[in-house]
Amino acid sequence: MINDQKVLVTGGAGFIGSNLVERLLSLGNNVICLDNFSTGKRINIEPFLSNSAFQLIEGDIRNIEECRQALQGVSVVFHQAALGSVPRSVNDPITSNEVNVSGFLNMLVAAKDEDVKRFVYAASSSTYGDSVALPKVEEVIGKPLSPYAVTKYVNELYADVFSNLYGLELIGLRYFNVFGRRQDPDGAYAAVIPCFVKSLINKESPVINGDGSFSRDFTYIENVIQANLLAATTSNTEAINTVYNVAFGERTDLNELTGYLKEFLSQFDPEIKQVEVKHGPERAGDIPHSLASIEKGKTLLGYSPQYSVREGLKEAIEWYWNMLS
Repeated sequence: MINDQKVLVTGGAGFIGSNLVERLLSLGNNVICLDNFSTGKRINIEPFLSNSAFQLIEGDIRNIEECRQALQGVSVVFHQAALGSVPRSVNDPITSNEVNVSGFLNMLVAAKDEDVKRFVYAASSSTYGDSVALPKVEEVIGKPLSPYAVTKYVNELYADVFSNLYGLELIGLRYFNVFGRRQDPDGAYAAVIPCFVKSLINKESPVINGDGSFSRDFTYIENVIQANLLAATTSNTEAINTVYNVAFGERTDLNELTGYLKEFLSQFDPEIKQVEVKHGPERAGDIPHSLASIEKGKTLLGYSPQYSVREGLKEAIEWYWNMLS
């Protein structure tokens, strides 16, 4: 595992970023967090502010000079900064592109100029677009269905060019519906799990987009942390300058998911089991089904996810209950 390194986590005050910061500090690294707090939360990094091995730079990846400042002396980058959410990109494609494409390019240029050893970046399962093939295999993608998907695919293209032209060691991790502690339930574009959990705790009916048959490969945060650490440390030359699915390798439809949430939350409040679930229209840009093949990650990185959706939800629900109830 990575230790005694100077590392940068962009978007380090966000959901995934702050979990990475926490783990990297626990492993004995010096960690820089670069965040503009457009979606990240200060509360997520409050526990680290008194740690002498932690440094916060309040800056924006759209400013290349701030990227260069954050990268000085850094050996490994964990690039998590992005504007997520398909609906957000549909409503505001320009800002999504500025952050996710121009900001990503700034980070690549700055990493090249600062001789960064390894650059691990958050890719997305949205890259599979309209491909109906299941499970999703890294080398087979379709046409993007949203501006967000376009931006994340462009990231992969830029990463490939920079590895070939400049010799950077880049690894992209296509996240599949990540959930867990510190995931914001309050934002306008909150992910389905924290959004539904908050509704159920408040005895309000969660609204499923469509009939509930759409399915996802929901992935617990611990699996994502494992993949990032493996990507940062692998010495397997075949494993570098490519992309990997980061998932558990099982799909759960939204009706099943809601059933799990009601089951686990009712252990804290039995009345939650009686909360009715409602259905609304399908969401623009959504893909019907998502299921990852994780064989490539297993073979080349040694990726071995430990948490199924049920096992992850058991841990996540306890965290949400303590935070929201």
